[in-house]
Amino acid sequence: MLSNLGTFSSLIALAISFALIIFSYFEIKISDNKVPKRIYLLSFYQLAFSVLSFLILLVGYIFSDFSMINVYENSHTTKPLFYKISGVWGNHEGSLLLWINILVLFSFLFLFLNNNKNKKFRILTLIIQNLLISIFFIFLLTNSNPFSKIFPIPNEGMGLNPILQDPILAIHPPLLYLGFVGSSIYFSAALAALLSQVEARSFAISIKPWVSISWFFQTVGILAGSIWAYYELGWGGFWFWDPVENSSLMPWFLMTALLHSVLVLERRIGLYSWVIILSILTFTMSVVGTFLVRSGILNSVHTFANDPSRGLFILTFLIFMVFSSIFIFFKYAPVEKKNYKIFTKEFFILINNWFMIFFLTVVLIGTLYPVFLDTLFGTKISVGPPYYNFILAPFLIPLLFLMTSGPKHKWITPEVKKIFNFALFISFVLFLIIFLFIKNESNFLLNIILLFSLYLIAQTILDLYQDLKNGNFNLSRFASHFGFGLLIFFISINYIFSIENNFNVKVGEKKIVKDYVIKFKNLETLSKNNYQSVIGYFEIQNKNQLVLENLTPEIRIYNKPEIITYEASIKSKFFSDTYLTMSNISNTDIFNIKFQKKPFMNFIWLSVLLISVGGVLNFFSRKKI
Repeated sequence: MLSNLGTFSSLIALAISFALIIFSYFEIKISDNKVPKRIYLLSFYQLAFSVLSFLILLVGYIFSDFSMINVYENSHTTKPLFYKISGVWGNHEGSLLLWINILVLFSFLFLFLNNNKNKKFRILTLIIQNLLISIFFIFLLTNSNPFSKIFPIPNEGMGLNPILQDPILAIHPPLLYLGFVGSSIYFSAALAALLSQVEARSFAISIKPWVSISWFFQTVGILAGSIWAYYELGWGGFWFWDPVENSSLMPWFLMTALLHSVLVLERRIGLYSWVIILSILTFTMSVVGTFLVRSGILNSVHTFANDPSRGLFILTFLIFMVFSSIFIFFKYAPVEKKNYKIFTKEFFILINNWFMIFFLTVVLIGTLYPVFLDTLFGTKISVGPPYYNFILAPFLIPLLFLMTSGPKHKWITPEVKKIFNFALFISFVLFLIIFLFIKNESNFLLNIILLFSLYLIAQTILDLYQDLKNGNFNLSRFASHFGFGLLIFFISINYIFSIENNFNVKVGEKKIVKDYVIKFKNLETLSKNNYQSVIGYFEIQNKNQLVLENLTPEIRIYNKPEIITYEASIKSKFFSDTYLTMSNISNTDIFNIKFQKKPFMNFIWLSVLLISVGGVLNFFSRKKI
């Protein structure tokens, strides 16, 4: 019954998408600037039926309706309610339905919240958005129907991947989808702006809130995923440059460049082509990320839902979207003759865009190179942190300087600012104090990055003080830039002070790691509802045998499905985390232990959260900067 209702609701939503495209097309030819009521009603009904289909699938999971293949393959009766709910999007079919719902939601909100904008522009945006919605609905119903039935109906389900049964991961995909799919609305708006020849500033004002909010969700989604990977996957760090991590980071670079470019277009009618191109590329890169994750071509520990045939569809859609966008851009884009003088805000934002493009290119090459190498030569390699650190780290220095100096300059009028100022003096003094304390003379590059992060922090605080005195402050810029300065600072300190050591040990043995003594005290086996747990009891002492911490890492052997996970034990204090994982060596009583001391992890997470606050503040901002 539920499966039929779900399929029927999806079909109705698809039919409404077609109706919206047809009615909207004929509405373009009508000269008045008023969108008829039937368009609003159809958009509302489309959202209602789309949400209804999602709720039906949700009910199927809650009540363990194993007549649906999707529920049978990804749930079971003993699973806690919270994970039954999150299991809806923990698979390809359910996540695709969530993806479509967000597409529909943004289409609905754009139509209703931009009622004072150019009619042709709004209608064309609605048409393009509904073309996207229709394509994904057709794909859902023909290839990835979450309401497909199974007969005879099983009494029990197969269960959800235990790695996915985590509170943070339950919210991580929806947050990322709001970022990924949120970029679709300014993709559609950019093409509509070209086709309707809408005034540039009006276009910038229309998309600015959507860029801000999608950037916010993308940032918070990346943060949630990073925290989850930290304690669940045993990596022990804030970022591992895993291919799936990279797929979420690449659109973020473009969103960041677009966020700054929109400011120029809104205030100075500049960088119009940049805004159009970045709007198109951001959603394109979101689809690229989806393709990489869903196609199964990436070698990652958390490509949970993949299928080559489904990846082929996404690839075909991607190629069609890229070529269509390129054609529209070159046919309708106006020629910009504007020259940007150096030492202006526009110039610094333009340089920032090129930095973001460079970072994107480096990450894209690092992500795809192993794929091409495997495809062409059958050689399997992984590109890890050394590659990214070697190439990207030196460019952090000019980026930090750019973020420090750029906001101080004026629009249009060139103005050379003093390089040596009070902020630089303060940051240099603080750096000398830190340098003398940590004695990090061996890593010159890291020292320079540390200095410039302090410079950005100090200058951002001084800029806020001056802005408050002048009554023209920008909290959005302050939150993002100050947060980024803190992020780079704490990452640098984390890198300097981190301790990491892998070793083998038996129960009762000790291991000395720098100033710490790790004692393997005991081992215990427990039976839980759906898994067997092997718990190790470890004691962390200093060299004076004073007990600092007790840690209890686990090895879990799940039954539904059959899988082994390694659960880290983390003691998180205000300034530092102690991190321990264990794994057994087959057919022996020896265990491999990974011990880490990670300083300022909480400060890293809080820095990213502060950066994301800048997106929220920018969403509500209408003031000049």
